[in-house]
Amino acid sequence: MKTISTLATATALAPLLLMGGAFAQTPAAPAATPAPAATTKMSKDTKPHTAASIECSKEADAKGLHGKERKKFRSECKKSGGAAPAAAPAK
Repeated sequence: MKTISTLATATALAPLLLMGGAFAQTPAAPAATPAPAATTKMSKDTKPHTAASIECSKEADAKGLHGKERKKFRSECKKSGGAAPAAAPAK
């Protein structure tokens, strides 16, 4: 007849024995592969930044614009050829 301590020991050791293989294995080093195709595809689709775009980004940075306000500002700025658009109404 088995005692409670024997059953408790068996119950405690069972998961260790079942998971023992997982602890013995070392993680494989990632294989050295070339860059994913998505990165290559992205670089083909992107266009070089124009001088007007860069200037508008600098102005947006100087004004501290972020998110939708920055996007709207840059859009209007680029339409005017890189010159800052008229002051936008404050919210």
